[in-house]
Amino acid sequence: MILLALDTCDSRGSLAVLRDDEVLKAIAHEGTSDYSSWVLPAAGQALRAVGLGIRDIEVFAVATGPGSFTGVRIALTTAKAWSEAYGRGIAGVSRLQAMAQQASGAGAYVAAFADAHRDQVFGALFRREGPALTPVDSEMLAAPGEFLDWVRQRSANEQVNWISMDPEKVTTEDSWRSRAEAGESVEMSTNVLAPTIGRIGRMRALRGRLTDALGLDAEYVRRPDAEVFWKGGPRRGN
Repeated sequence: MILLALDTCDSRGSLAVLRDDEVLKAIAHEGTSDYSSWVLPAAGQALRAVGLGIRDIEVFAVATGPGSFTGVRIALTTAKAWSEAYGRGIAGVSRLQAMAQQASGAGAYVAAFADAHRDQVFGALFRREGPALTPVDSEMLAAPGEFLDWVRQRSANEQVNWISMDPEKVTTEDSWRSRAEAGESVEMSTNVLAPTIGRIGRMRALRGRLTDALGLDAEYVRRPDAEVFWKGGPRRGN
């Protein structure tokens, strides 16, 4: 199975071409170039490097969020266009699940989080069920301390493995001290998540869990600023 995976949720995005679980080529987004001018050239570069064309792709795997409204929208719009043009299925993958999938500890739970700016984090908690990760609840947007408390309540006092690109967002909180004293730490996630997104996408394809352009939805968690101000002020995310 040949897959193209794409993550543009924040400035640390990436693109990868995979054959089954093997990464043929991965490209990290570097610098400050807009994703609107980066995605198509990066896809062309990756495909040429491995001797493939866009018509050879059998599944498009895309990070559906959470993240920047504009960034997520660009990835989803691109995947939808490719899907419609070439008649291929799409695997929508949570970026937080892709992070959690890399966690190396043996705890019953995995908590993944990322900097959402404005003194908030995007966060999610997963329970390990064999090799699979099952979301405990909806992904959320919250202050770091609130996220720590939320994880504590839902993890039933069992060990939690933590993973993030931005560990300091929670490790500087006073409420983190008790977790550190219990031996927990935050594992550093790679910022090149497209390969993991592609592998999760392959598993969904094998299970018949792909979608099409009409069925692909974003997980913004935070509403875009235009909607916030139009509706009269900010509120806490889901």
